[in-house]
Amino acid sequence: MPRQAWARLLLLLFVLAGTAWSQDKDDKNVDAKAAAKVSVDANVAIRKAEKAMGDVKSIRYSGTGTWGVLGMNWNPTSPWHTTDVSSYSRTIDYPSASSAEEVTRAQQNPPMLGGEAPFVDEIKEGLRVSGRYAWDQPVYAHPTPPPDVIHPAPVDADERSLKIWLTPHGFLKTAAKNHATAEAGEEAGNKATILTFMKGKHKIVGTIDRRNMVVKVETWIANPVLGDMPVETAYTDYKDFSGVKFPTHIVEKQGGLATLDLSVTNVQANIENAALQVPESVLQASIPPQRVISEKMADRVWFLRGGANSVLVEFNDFVAVVDAPLSEARSIAVIAEVKKLVPDKPIKYVVNTHHHFDHSGGLRTYVAEGATVITHEGNKAFYEWAWKQPRTLEPDRLAENPKEAAFITYKNKYVLSDGSRSLEVHLDQGDNHDEFLSYAYLPKEKILIEADDFSDRYATKMSLGLWNNLYGNLQRLNLDVVTIAPLHGPITPMSEWLRMLREGTEGEKAPPDFDKSVAP
Repeated sequence: MPRQAWARLLLLLFVLAGTAWSQDKDDKNVDAKAAAKVSVDANVAIRKAEKAMGDVKSIRYSGTGTWGVLGMNWNPTSPWHTTDVSSYSRTIDYPSASSAEEVTRAQQNPPMLGGEAPFVDEIKEGLRVSGRYAWDQPVYAHPTPPPDVIHPAPVDADERSLKIWLTPHGFLKTAAKNHATAEAGEEAGNKATILTFMKGKHKIVGTIDRRNMVVKVETWIANPVLGDMPVETAYTDYKDFSGVKFPTHIVEKQGGLATLDLSVTNVQANIENAALQVPESVLQASIPPQRVISEKMADRVWFLRGGANSVLVEFNDFVAVVDAPLSEARSIAVIAEVKKLVPDKPIKYVVNTHHHFDHSGGLRTYVAEGATVITHEGNKAFYEWAWKQPRTLEPDRLAENPKEAAFITYKNKYVLSDGSRSLEVHLDQGDNHDEFLSYAYLPKEKILIEADDFSDRYATKMSLGLWNNLYGNLQRLNLDVVTIAPLHGPITPMSEWLRMLREGTEGEKAPPDFDKSVAP
């Protein structure tokens, strides 16, 4: 073999040997890192944390802060609507998996834009769960119920039960029972231990810091708008309460935005008789089936009611549905009723009044049906982002058969027409419930289809403000309304609504200048 060929061969062998040595070194480094992760013993980490924090059977903590309402923000990028919490108390009994929350909260002054149905002064709520049973026991709410009225809440049982195990001590207990795995991690620049385990269908990940305190717990729950929605709770500023360590600052986020920001002022451990007795009415309760009751309002126009309302409008070659509230289950039931009422025409459009989750939770079902979404331009980017999120916990029809959503957007007005009838969609300018809140109007039938501005007949200072703004918009656009179809509440003659606006109800009076209609 020529000398040059030998030289090239020797060089090649040298390079290959070096590459093999480098690869072997890298493999050893990877193996070392993997060994470091494996070397973290989950049971040891749990025992150390329980010793440092105190092993309790029950706990009660209380404080003050703010409460954010999931799915209720002024626009899709702002924080959840926030109210001030003047009093918060939670009692948890871990052996019985029960929790009792007492919350007193009030609208911020001035009230934050966006949010729930208006309530007077403050609202007091009792949120209960025991095992697979959940119920509400409000002390004062809107409208005012008799004291201690029990409202079964079976739809909330899974989430409330899960949240018991997202508390610091609850996390350690359930991590031990569910064979958590551990690995080395980092928290605030310091070494930490990350525990991961499955509880039923829910993955739970928690962080224990170098002081053996649980500082963060994460999980994911199914949401009709956000899909596998992240729920993250941060625990900081631990203090000693009679031998038990507990955080004095708790921040819970759902969907990346705060739902609870609590400053803890008092903690008691091992409370006697902390387990809850499940009321008989709650034991017998179940999630009711979706009922859709159709009420004909005019020729080829139906009011579809039953907890949350929609309106069906028939055109020559297709039908349109105004609003897709709550969830896929609700939309499936409404779509079935639509097909029964108008069996030979496709659902070509669904009109979305605003992005709040109780009005957009069923939109994806209409997309799966092939309908185009008519919504304000301010909502489109949010829906496109939200509908791309993973949906493994509760796959819906669109997740099982994916298709691109079609949108028609508008800035102030859109008119859907086939030449024989028209449906107008208008932005409700100046509204402080939702920046892009819109209503629909049928000019031929003189029907107003609106959401949330006028929901029921209980007038408060805040609701009268919403009423007055809606009235100003109707005057500005010179809309001749005879009948109102509220998407929360019963069909109401316009004359009756105007009387309520003038006089107020339940002791509240309309502002004296209401009829001057503060037009935006």
